[in-house]
Amino acid sequence: MGFSYAPSVQVRSGAERATLVRRTYGLVFLSIIVTILGSAFALSQQAVLQGVLQHPIITFLCVLAPLFMAQRAAREFPKNLIFTFLFTFVEGVYIAPFLYIAERSAPGVVSQAAVLTLSAFGVLSLYALLSRRDFSAWGSFFMVGLVVLIVASIINAFVGSALGGLWIAAVGVMIFAGLLVFDTWRILRSGAYGQNDYVLAAVSIYLDLLNMFLFILMLLTGNRDRR
Repeated sequence: MGFSYAPSVQVRSGAERATLVRRTYGLVFLSIIVTILGSAFALSQQAVLQGVLQHPIITFLCVLAPLFMAQRAAREFPKNLIFTFLFTFVEGVYIAPFLYIAERSAPGVVSQAAVLTLSAFGVLSLYALLSRRDFSAWGSFFMVGLVVLIVASIINAFVGSALGGLWIAAVGVMIFAGLLVFDTWRILRSGAYGQNDYVLAAVSIYLDLLNMFLFILMLLTGNRDRR
């Protein structure tokens, strides 16, 4: 999900904005690589994979801890990077069982979801960059949608509706696509971040991408299961 922060020092020049963008997207790229490494590590260690499956709540708390610390130390180099990479590595471990199950049910689907996510990322980022629209209202709108999505997901977990799961996945893709546009606009146009707030900005983009990827994967897997 995308987070809303209020950094104390805003970007005041084109050079500062360029520095923010370069640092932010460089960190996003590295974070994705670290997540892939985390997933590969978990998939190569059967004991780790089983541990995540048996203790998802504990693993989720292990994901939140470094994320919280990364936010607390967002402007304290190198602690900010250490906690960010720790968070993204543990995130990769956390999602590894889902990737394993999806790939077993539909070989090649993880790669397809990754390609679709990266393609959507490019298109949506260009839209946020080139559009002259003010996307400030999108944040609250899609955050409300996110809350509704979470409630619907909890309900469907008890109901167990395959069709409902597909609808939730489709709505999830749209919500995080909207949040990606909003968070990209905040970095490129709104002046909401200072040049040293690249960790906060990168985490927002990373979470948008990760969640969009997972919902695309759910959508592709669900469609194949229904055939």
